[in-house]
Amino acid sequence: MTISKKNIVPITIFLLIIACIIGYFIYSQGVRRAVAGIEDPVQTEDIGNEQITVGGYNVLINYEYAYDIKALVVSTHNYYGLGLGDKLAPKDLALAWGPVAEYNDRIDFHWAQSGRWYRWHTSSYEEILPVGGEAGVSLHSANNHLIPADNTIRRKIKKVRKGDYIRIKGHLANVYGSNSKGDSFQWNSSTTREDTGDGACELIYVTDIEWLD
Repeated sequence: MTISKKNIVPITIFLLIIACIIGYFIYSQGVRRAVAGIEDPVQTEDIGNEQITVGGYNVLINYEYAYDIKALVVSTHNYYGLGLGDKLAPKDLALAWGPVAEYNDRIDFHWAQSGRWYRWHTSSYEEILPVGGEAGVSLHSANNHLIPADNTIRRKIKKVRKGDYIRIKGHLANVYGSNSKGDSFQWNSSTTREDTGDGACELIYVTDIEWLD
């Protein structure tokens, strides 16, 4: 088959577009890696609130604790729904620190997120013994719902990928919303790293985020 010169340019452009799409997909997936020596999150007493309007709701964000966490991102999940929760926190991060972050490249964790939950599994219990078994994983990893304090923070959160080593500062918060139709909304943060299951995720009002490595 002979390709005429007039067809070369459209074909080349098409191939470049496909290559860019594939490259972006690979980049956005991030990488598996490990980071040693990450200390536990720091949580301190805090008082304050923010009042904002989102999606027709008047929203009160009550600070429960000031929160400062350095962590390895082991999974990310975007939410595109029209509900208030998705508008407030369009991206969740599954974060790890301590031994879980240190062994993340040696233990074959299968991290996953959906429905505002994070999940993990390994092929055998013996794999996670170096990090303290299931209890160790629970103590040193968590799913985090991130509410950006402004558009600059929102753009930064969008850029976070699996494998990033980041620091997030902000507030663990409880959220209350209501609209003119009488609809109400409530979303509470976990305030301990020791809980599991429903309600164990951290809801963070993010005021600063930075990449550490």
